[in-house]
Amino acid sequence: MEAKRIYVDHSATTPMKKCVLDAMLPYFTEDFGNASTVYAEGREAKKAINLAREQVAKAIGATSDEIYFTGSGTEADNWAIRGIALANKNKGNHIITSSVEHHAVLHTCAELEKQGFEVTYLPVDEFGMVSAKSVEEAITDKTVLITIMTANNEIGTIMPIEEIGKVAKKNNIVFHTDAVQAIGMMEIDVEKMGIDLLSLTGHKFYGPKGSGALYVRKGTKIAPILTGGAQERNKRAGTENIPCIVGLGKAIELATEDISGHTEKLRLMRDRFIKRVLDEIPYSRLNGHPTERIAGSANISFEFIEGESLLLMLDMKGISASSGSACTSGSLDPSHVLLAIGLKHETAHGSLRVSFGDSNTLEDADRIVDELKVIVARLREMSPLYEEVKKEKKDV
Repeated sequence: MEAKRIYVDHSATTPMKKCVLDAMLPYFTEDFGNASTVYAEGREAKKAINLAREQVAKAIGATSDEIYFTGSGTEADNWAIRGIALANKNKGNHIITSSVEHHAVLHTCAELEKQGFEVTYLPVDEFGMVSAKSVEEAITDKTVLITIMTANNEIGTIMPIEEIGKVAKKNNIVFHTDAVQAIGMMEIDVEKMGIDLLSLTGHKFYGPKGSGALYVRKGTKIAPILTGGAQERNKRAGTENIPCIVGLGKAIELATEDISGHTEKLRLMRDRFIKRVLDEIPYSRLNGHPTERIAGSANISFEFIEGESLLLMLDMKGISASSGSACTSGSLDPSHVLLAIGLKHETAHGSLRVSFGDSNTLEDADRIVDELKVIVARLREMSPLYEEVKKEKKDV
C-alpha cells in the first residue's frame, strides 16, 4: 500500500476548511448581490461583509471600522506602504524596514525609492531578528513609516513588535506590520502592540486564496491605491469579493479561538523534527531563533547539498516541503533572508523549510526525518566538497 502524501508547506498555503467553504458557497449562487446596491440582495451582501469585518477586528483587537478588505496580503502590504508614503510626503520621505521582509514589502519600498523616497533596510542578527534599538537609531526627522514583519515567512523568527511599537509611538511615526504568518500562531492585539497598520491574508489560516485585509488605525492618514468606486468607505475601489470576504471572516474566527491549543500541537511536531534532524544528520543547522519562532515552522540548512534536488527527491517520496518563500520559488538566487543572517551562498542553497499544520502528526515528522537521512546521504555522495571533508577527517 502506497504511503500517504505528507504536506508540510503550510507557510506557503493551507487547505481550506470544509466549514469555511460551506460558509462561502451561498454567496456564489443564491446570495449573489452586489453590496453597493440598496435592494434586498445588496443589503444581504453588505450584512455578510459587516459580519466578516467584525470577525477580523475581534481577532486582532481592533474595531470593525478599522478593517478594510483586499485581494491578498501582498495588496495589503502595497497599500499600507504606498498609501502612508503618499499621504505623508509633505511631512517626510523616509521609510524604515528590515532586510528580511517579504518581497511584497521590499519591492514596494524599492519602487518608492525610484520616486524619491529614502529607505533604510535594517540588518538582522544571526537569528533573523531586528532590534527595537536599531529601529530607533534609524529614525530621522523625515521618517514617516516603520514597516517590520511580525514573523518571518522563511525562518519563522518572531520580531519584537511590541517594543518597536513603543518606539514608533514615542516618535510619532506610523507603524505597519506584515502579520501574514502570525495570524492563528500567536496572540495579536494591535492596541497593546502599538500597531497602526496590519496586513493579513486568509489562505495562511485555512481560508480562501485571494482574500486579505488591512487594519488601519482610526485617524491614520492613508491614500488609496485602487480608485474608481466608493467601496470600502472610499478607500479601496472595486466590487467586493463577497464569498472570499465571508471565508476570510470565518477562517480567522476559527484560527483565533484556541491559539494555545493549536500551537502546542504544532510545537511538539516542530521540536521533534528539529531535534532529530540536528542529532541524526551531521552538518545540519537550524536557521532562525531557537525559541522565538512561530510554532509550526523549521528551516534547516544541510551542508554540501543543493536544495532543489532535496525538494524533488522528497516529492518523489510523497513529501511536499519548500526551500523558502513560495513567492520566490522560481528564482535561482539563494534566499535573501538566509544571506541576511550570515549564511554563505552554498549553505543557503542547501536549505529546507518544513511548516507543519493541522493535519500533520508526530509520525509525519518522524517519516520526514527518516527520508531526509537517506536523501541527504545520497546527495552528499555526489558532492566533491563532502568528499574533501571526509578525506580531511580521515587524515586527522
